[in-house]
Amino acid sequence: MRRRLCLLLAGMLLAGLSSCGLTSGSPMVDDVEPGSVGKGRPLEGAKLTVTSKEFTEQLILGAIMGIAFQAAGADVVDRTGIQGSVGSRAAVVKGVADAAYEYTGTAWITYQGNSRPIPDPRKQWEAVREADVKNGVTWLEPAALNNTYALAMNQANFRKYGTKSLSDVAALAKSDPAAVTLCVEGEFANRADGLPGMEKAYGMDVGAGNITQMDTGIIYTQTAKGACTYGEVFTTDGRIKSMNLVVMADDRKFFPNYNAAPMINSGTFKEWPAIAEVLDPVTARLDNEVARTLNAKVDVDGQDPHQVALDWMVDEGFVRKK
Repeated sequence: MRRRLCLLLAGMLLAGLSSCGLTSGSPMVDDVEPGSVGKGRPLEGAKLTVTSKEFTEQLILGAIMGIAFQAAGADVVDRTGIQGSVGSRAAVVKGVADAAYEYTGTAWITYQGNSRPIPDPRKQWEAVREADVKNGVTWLEPAALNNTYALAMNQANFRKYGTKSLSDVAALAKSDPAAVTLCVEGEFANRADGLPGMEKAYGMDVGAGNITQMDTGIIYTQTAKGACTYGEVFTTDGRIKSMNLVVMADDRKFFPNYNAAPMINSGTFKEWPAIAEVLDPVTARLDNEVARTLNAKVDVDGQDPHQVALDWMVDEGFVRKK
């Protein structure tokens, strides 16, 4: 996902656009008109390029953005699906693309070089927005959608142990050490903002013999089967919903906030400030439950990400089909 970055040197951003998979793109032709957004077609005459990273949620978010722009009158070029985080970011900074949904935690830590996340999601977004002014990037209002780390368990184990938060898991690890077994990625097992930091923040002591490292997809299936009591998950993953997993609350706010928000090239935004009024209502509707539902339609049901985005925009009344 977003943490598997296409590694580029800062001085090679333009070359990186191609090495990270940016292509010429193709027009979005969804034949939509304004619903609750885009009334008066305030982007009439605009030619906007939308980009995204390559994983499911980003493809859906990129399509949502492009569909909203079309309804508001813009001609839209689809350059979604760039491999890695840095490529889509560079495209917006350089003006090769105009807009993308990005994550505040990724911007704060990966792009802006900070080591410590800001616990309050609003303050995290504000800090990102202020820091990116000098980079020619404008951030619009963030979504409640927060694609961050979590631990989850299946329903049988939830009924058995009743844990609802990471503090509960820490208490269980102390009272019944054998009960707390973890399935995690190798990266999560070693990152400061992963397992080691989580154990420190919660006073949690999980024995090395109770921790199994495996690929992401296997974690979900093994957790659903109960092969491990808790599995590392991403909070907006559609498999949480499809496998009926229970997510533990991060009650001490340890994990960084990765709230999705529109990241706009500042030159584009200066020319087309109505972008904010078009996107704000859509962004406000995006939360973890919406993301899990939409992601599951792609990753579990095998539907096309763009079609999933279009159906949701129509169902929500944001746009109408002509």
